[in-house]
Amino acid sequence: MTNTPPTHAPQGTEAPVNPIARFVRATELDTRMLGMVGALLLIWIGFHVYGALMNGGGVFLTPRNLWNLSVQTSMTGIMATGMVLIIITRNIDLSVGSIVGVTGMVMGLLQVEFLPQYLGLGHPAIWVVTVVAGLLAGTAIGALHGWLIAYRGIPSFIVTLGGLMVWRGMAFLSADGRTISPVDETFALLGGGPSGSIGAAGSWAVGLLGCAAVLWILRSGRIARRTHGFALRPMWAEYTLAALGCGSLIGAVLVVNAYPWPKGILKQQNLPEDAFIAHGFAYPVLILAVVGILMTILMTRTRFGRYVFAIGGNPEAAALSGINTRWVTLKIFALMGMLSGIAAVVASARLNSATNALGDLDELYVIASAVVGGTSLAGGVGTIYGAIIGALVMQSLQTGMVLIGFGDGSYRKIVVGVALVLAVYLDNLYRKKTK
Repeated sequence: MTNTPPTHAPQGTEAPVNPIARFVRATELDTRMLGMVGALLLIWIGFHVYGALMNGGGVFLTPRNLWNLSVQTSMTGIMATGMVLIIITRNIDLSVGSIVGVTGMVMGLLQVEFLPQYLGLGHPAIWVVTVVAGLLAGTAIGALHGWLIAYRGIPSFIVTLGGLMVWRGMAFLSADGRTISPVDETFALLGGGPSGSIGAAGSWAVGLLGCAAVLWILRSGRIARRTHGFALRPMWAEYTLAALGCGSLIGAVLVVNAYPWPKGILKQQNLPEDAFIAHGFAYPVLILAVVGILMTILMTRTRFGRYVFAIGGNPEAAALSGINTRWVTLKIFALMGMLSGIAAVVASARLNSATNALGDLDELYVIASAVVGGTSLAGGVGTIYGAIIGALVMQSLQTGMVLIGFGDGSYRKIVVGVALVLAVYLDNLYRKKTK
């Protein structure tokens, strides 16, 4: 009697695997991240193609627009990294936009009306003192919110809703509704622009340094896995991850270096109008990158980060295990306040002024960015890189609407609202599927 091959598919680990699933499993890429990146690319291509069909030429996927998009995303992305921690611990912060407004006014008044009287106009220490004062003010406001929530038992929704109104009012009263400008010249560089960028050579240095960091992370991770006896990724997966990481960085460098200074700026600098001087990465983008890296390390490599996820997963169990949940909550809100202060630096520097309307409604875009980026409102789930990608998605939608002729703020609000509801719906489906 001869042995006949089985007519059914092998079971268990012997079952055939879809090539895409095999790729994702081998590279260990986050499926949520892949989905967000795919959605982002579809948004970019869709707006570009629509513009090409309607206007005879697409303008979305151009170096100029992508450079501006990166700068516009920076402020929201910075605050979204902090909102991830807030939402993971089952809280909410509705006051971040108002904190941006009041800290922006504090920094504006300080560098325009107070410090020049004592240090002299244009003193090199003005921008340093201003930035430090803004970060301290934002941290103090956030700590106050955290204290009221953690130690006085007031729900975060109520505390931060009150903060939204109080600090917006304080921003108006601080200068009687006046616009404070112009800000210190060095401070203004932090907002981007031709002079607020690092140029072609600096961008290549950043790109190559980033590639070296990607390769080091992959190599050290493989060594750690081998040391502790964990399964190793196939070498082709390691090479693929290295190519994706380095390719993305080099691609970003090529894009920002393809956007030259405008002719008007060249004329002001007494340079030939046909000269090609690349912008390179803008300072706000570098600030966002540094914040993203530090926040990722905080969340994934420190005890504080583990405490945050523990509180979000089960607050009662976290408290019973010895975690000082109230102190951690206070620190989370203080950190959110500091990040709002950093966002205020970028926003006021970019506008070259401080206004009481600075950051108006930003809390909605920040929360939407975190949720679109995969942070679950149920708590316990969220990533820093996801929030940054979410901020890029939200800003891409707003910018694309303007470029295709729907510049009215009403349309953009509708799109943001739909995107937020859809993101929460998809999160619910994902959580049900993974249970």
